Amino acid sequence: MDKTIDWRLHGDYFETCNCETACPCVWLQPPSESNCKLMVAWHIEGGHFNGQSLERLNVALACYSPGHMKDGNWQASLYVDEQADVQQFDAITQIFSGKQGGHPAILMSFVSEVLGVKKVRIDFQVQGNKRQLRIPDIAQAEIESIQGIKGGDATIENPPLCVVTSHPAVVARSKNYQYQDYDKAWKFTDRNGYYSPFIYQP
Repeated sequence: MDKTIDWRLHGDYFETCNCETACPCVWLQPPSESNCKLMVAWHIEGGHFNGQSLERLNVALACYSPGHMKDGNWQASLYVDEQADVQQFDAITQIFSGKQGGHPAILMSFVSEVLGVKKVRIDFQVQGNKRQLRIPDIAQAEIESIQGIKGGDATIENPPLCVVTSHPAVVARSKNYQYQDYDKAWKFTDRNGYYSPFIYQP
């Protein structure tokens, strides 16, 4: 790992995949469809990297796991907001590729092949209990939370494997999930989703 420097991010995140709700992979169980096709999106509400502001930027990551997620061998593609300047692009790439420690480094330890890193337009929307992502010509995703038996959102906390450790995850279901880039082409509805605030730091 490269030398860790001062950085911190906070904001909103969501994910969706091809597993049935709720995804068993977070409990270190086999994916419900024998593999996992995952899309994760982050909106950085505030953050910095060695004094460089990263506020109001979006990031997305597409992952393919050929089997049990805990066994690794993931393929991943990273997408960085086109509004990022050269320094911001470099900072986000370092953080989300796992080179600067923290939870992103744990997630990227499962990745054996990075298919690419692209600067693209990323539209991330929060609307009540819905989350939406759009990357033109690459990805579309919309999820909506599932209500709990006592009312309010259903949540899970502290599973063995997750994208965010700082907050409980709201359990959701996809209304739409499409991805097409590199050699991948996926399209799903009524599958798993999670969302929450997030905090990442070394």
